[in-house]
Amino acid sequence: MPTPPKRVRRKRRRKTARSRKWQMRRILFLALIVTAGFFIGLLGFSSFQRGWNRWRESRLLKEASDFLEHDNSDAAELAARKVIALDPGSVDASRILAEATERQNRAETVAWRAQVARLAPSLDSQLNLASAALRFGQLDITRAALENVPPPDRDKAAYHVVAGWLSRAQGNVAEEERHFAAAVAREPANDLYQFNLAVLQILSPDPEKNAAARNQLERLSKVPKFRTPALRALLENALRQNQMPAADDLAQDLQMSQQVTFSDYLLCLDLYRKLNPKKFGALLSKVKPVAARNALDVAQLIDWMNKSDLASEALDWSEKLPAALTNRSPAVIAIAEALAETKNWSRLKRWTRSGSWGGDDYLRLAYQAYGVRKTRHAAADAESDSLWSSAEQAAEGNPEREVALARLASKWKLTREAEQLWLRVAKVPAARREALEELYKIYRQANDLANLRLTAQRLHESSPDEIALAANAARLALLLDHNTAAGQQLAQQIYEKVPNDTAAAVTYAFALYGTGRTLAGLEILKKLPPDQLRDPHAAVYAALLLDDDNQVAAADEYIKLAQAGHLFPEEKQLLEDIATRRQSATPSPSSAPSPAPNESAGPNG
Repeated sequence: MPTPPKRVRRKRRRKTARSRKWQMRRILFLALIVTAGFFIGLLGFSSFQRGWNRWRESRLLKEASDFLEHDNSDAAELAARKVIALDPGSVDASRILAEATERQNRAETVAWRAQVARLAPSLDSQLNLASAALRFGQLDITRAALENVPPPDRDKAAYHVVAGWLSRAQGNVAEEERHFAAAVAREPANDLYQFNLAVLQILSPDPEKNAAARNQLERLSKVPKFRTPALRALLENALRQNQMPAADDLAQDLQMSQQVTFSDYLLCLDLYRKLNPKKFGALLSKVKPVAARNALDVAQLIDWMNKSDLASEALDWSEKLPAALTNRSPAVIAIAEALAETKNWSRLKRWTRSGSWGGDDYLRLAYQAYGVRKTRHAAADAESDSLWSSAEQAAEGNPEREVALARLASKWKLTREAEQLWLRVAKVPAARREALEELYKIYRQANDLANLRLTAQRLHESSPDEIALAANAARLALLLDHNTAAGQQLAQQIYEKVPNDTAAAVTYAFALYGTGRTLAGLEILKKLPPDQLRDPHAAVYAALLLDDDNQVAAADEYIKLAQAGHLFPEEKQLLEDIATRRQSATPSPSSAPSPAPNESAGPNG
C-alpha cells in the first residue's frame, strides 16, 4: 500500500504556522491602534475638559465680579465658590470671596485675605490681610501680616496707616501718632491721612500740636467729604477746653451738615445742657421723636440721659414708647441702667425677668444680680452670686461680652468680680490696655503694691514709647523691687529720651539717689522749671533728695507742698523716712538755709 506523501503535510503545517503568526500580528497591531486611540482620545478629552473648565472658570469669575459690582454679595460668593471648586488656587476667586465676606461683616474674610496673601504676596495683599484681621480683633494675625511686608515697603504711607491702627488697637498712643505722622510725611496731600493725624493730635496736651491739629481740622471742615467728622472733632475739642462760644458756633454748623448723625445731636445736647437751657430743652424735644423711629437711637438717647443725670426723665419717656421698641435689645439694656441709676431695685428685678434680650442675656443676668444684691434681703448675697456666676458663664469666651461685664463690675464697685474679669480680658490684645488700666485702679485703691508694680510694668510693655507709663513703671520698680537695676536702667533711658519731662526727670533723680548719687540727682531737678516741682508727687522726691543733702529748709518747703496734696501710700512712706532719718541724725547748726533746686545757686549753696 503506498505511503502518503509527507511533503504535503509539511506544507500545510507551515501554512498554518504562518497564518497564526499573521493573526497575532494583526491582533497586536489592532491592540496598539486601540491603545493609541484611547490615549489620544483621553488626551483630547482632558484638553477639552481643561479648556471647558477654563472657559467655565472665566465665565464664573465674570459673573462673580458683576454680582459684586452690583452689591449682590451672596450671588458673588456662590459663583466664586464654584470657581474654587474648579481651581482651589484661584487668586481672583479668593479675592472676590474676601471682598464679599468683608461686605457682609463676616470673620471668614480673614481666611480669604490670608489665602490671597499666600498665593500672591505683595504689599497690598499683606495690608489687606492686616486690616481685615484688625477689624475682627485678630491682632496676632495683623502683626504677622505687617512683619511679612518687605522692609523697603515699610516706609510707604499705606503701611504706616495700618501700623498706626494696630498701635491704636493695642493702646499705644505714641506709636499710633508716629505712624500717622509718617504717613502724612510721605503723602502730605492726602486729606484722609491729614484727618487721621489731626483727630489724634487735637487730644495732645502739647499746645503746638493741638493748635496745628485745630488748624488742619478747620481746613478739612471746608472739604465736603470731611466736613462733618472735622466739625465733630472740633466741637469735642471745644467742649473739652470749655470754649463755649466757639462750641456753640460749631454745634450749629454740625446740625446743618448733611451727614449729621444721631450721635452728633447728642454731642450738641452736651453743649446746650451746659450753655443754654432753652436751646437744650428745644433740641431734646426735637431729638426724642427722631429717636423713637429706631430702637438703636432709643437706646442711645436713654444711655445719654442716664449719663447726664436724667435717668428719671428717661424712664418717663420710655414708658410712652411702644413696647416693640423698649422690650428688646438694645433699649431693654438702657432702661435697666436707668432703673439702676434711679435705685429702683424692685422694678429692676421685675424688668430683668422679662423682655427679649437675645445675645445680651448675660447683661440681663448681671443687672438682675445687682438688683438682688441691692435689696439686701436675707439670701440676697447667695442669690446675687449665683446670678453673677451665670452671667460670667454666658459671657465666657466672648471678649466683647467680658469687657461689657467687667465695666459693669467696676462701675458697681464689685471689686472681686471686676478684678477676675479684667484679668481674663487682659489676655485679649484688643482689650489689653483698658483691662490693665482698670486693674491698676483696683490695685491702687487696695494699696496692693506688688500687683500694682506688675501691672505698671505690663502697661509700659503694652506701650513702650509712652513716657508717663515708662516713668511710673521705673518709679515703682525703684520703690518696690529688691533688685532695682532694671528700674534704674529704665529711668535713665526715659530721661535721656525726654530730659524736660517732669516724670522722667524726677524718676531719674530718684534712681540716682538710690545709688548714692544725690548731688547728681539734684542737678537733674535744677533743670526743671520751678512750677513743675510744685506738684505734690514731684515735691516728695525733691524733699527726699534735698533732705539727704542736708538742705533742711528747702526740703521742708517741698514737704509742705507734698502734704497739701493727695499722696500715694508709698510716697507718704518716703516722707516718714525723712522724719525717721532726721530723728536719728545728730543735730548740727546751719549758718544759712540752702537754696531750693529752682533757685540760681547750686545744690550746695
